[in-house]
Amino acid sequence: MNDTLKINLQIANMSYPLTIHPEEEEDIRKAAKQVNDCIIKYQEHYVDLPVGQVVPMVAFHFALKNLQNEKRNDTEGYDRKIVELTQMIEEELS
Repeated sequence: MNDTLKINLQIANMSYPLTIHPEEEEDIRKAAKQVNDCIIKYQEHYVDLPVGQVVPMVAFHFALKNLQNEKRNDTEGYDRKIVELTQMIEEELS
């Protein structure tokens, strides 16, 4: 049994054939829609730029959002503080 699905994504008026797992399809299509929506926004703002120059700006836009989300979800400092507080509690209890 083949548990993959062949789809064609349309991004920036180009077609990209992909082989995916069916459970990934919704997220993949939503991601493509976000990219296309962002391309349209940039094209409306920079009307004289060809799509080939807009796409790198869109890639940068999503890379920056990804880095900002990584920073926001970084729990390393909290994890260290929890270990420190746990040690202090254990010392007091012994």
